[in-house]
Amino acid sequence: MKSVVVQAGGKVIVEDKPLPQIEHPDEVLVKIAYSGLCGSDIPRIFADGAHYYPITLGHEFSGEVMRCGEKVTDLAVGDAVACVPLKPCFTCPECQRHAFSQCKHYQFIGSRSDGGHAEYLAVRRSSLFKLPKGASLLQGAFLEPITVSLHALKLAGGCDGKEVIVIGAGTIGQLAIQCANALGAKTVTAIDINPQRLQLAREIGASFVYNSAAMNAEEIATDMHPRRFDQLILETAGTPQTVALALDIAGPHAQVALVGTLHKDLILPSATFSHILRKELTILGSWMNYSAPWPGSEWQLAANLFAQKKLQLEPLIASIGNAQTFADCVNALAGQPMNGKILLNMTGS
Repeated sequence: MKSVVVQAGGKVIVEDKPLPQIEHPDEVLVKIAYSGLCGSDIPRIFADGAHYYPITLGHEFSGEVMRCGEKVTDLAVGDAVACVPLKPCFTCPECQRHAFSQCKHYQFIGSRSDGGHAEYLAVRRSSLFKLPKGASLLQGAFLEPITVSLHALKLAGGCDGKEVIVIGAGTIGQLAIQCANALGAKTVTAIDINPQRLQLAREIGASFVYNSAAMNAEEIATDMHPRRFDQLILETAGTPQTVALALDIAGPHAQVALVGTLHKDLILPSATFSHILRKELTILGSWMNYSAPWPGSEWQLAANLFAQKKLQLEPLIASIGNAQTFADCVNALAGQPMNGKILLNMTGS
């Protein structure tokens, strides 16, 4: 089978590998349909951030069931599924309290083990979410990143009637904008430094957009003054500057959900830190996308939003192609962020 393999030193190539086999009675062999490149994969490829090399990445994938182990009774050949990449132990104290993302013994598909950038993959039944009838396999490849934003909204108690502000209009941010609109936000504001991303944010439902490269925090906060109450700010960019921006622009009693992963140290000026105290902000850390019952209500909610036709995916896709085209697109990044989702298409169409 074809597999897109990351080698040490940041080179991505296509290799032929043996077809995986079911080795446990609770495993499922999946024929991959679509598999997306995640922003978290960039340092794994270009900054020696993977746990081992060579490795096949891919934790945002969908596919069809080809074969089931003898203990798998709720899936059948031909069922459409999406990857649930976290593999918690389910037995540690954290897992027993349903804090699956804090499991001390977890594994992760497409990071600590090979993932879905291949034609086939054998995974445990708990690592698959059965797609409802009517959901497309392309939608299935976006299920995992959608649940990242939905998890943050869940931790914040929802967004109904709130002024939602999304800082960082990458894929996660664009999905968060659409989810917030679908779930009853009063308004949705997008903040980014990329004019094209801000234009897309407007097209998919942002009521207001601000370019933080052209406006400073005080100017943005002044313009947002009529909407300063009942704010929920989602920081999805994962940079020290955008975390500080979230605190600087927040209104009184705002909720600030930190979703983006930092790769540099965060140093806050005392005046910025004082906003947490003086504005009585609520700071929420949001890590991954799981709750109980496994894998969580976020996953079913994402499926429901698809069924209700609340989410647009096509505008978020930068490229979609076969194994070689996908590898070429990834290599061309040379360590830079994606401008839209890069997708591997293994359907042959």
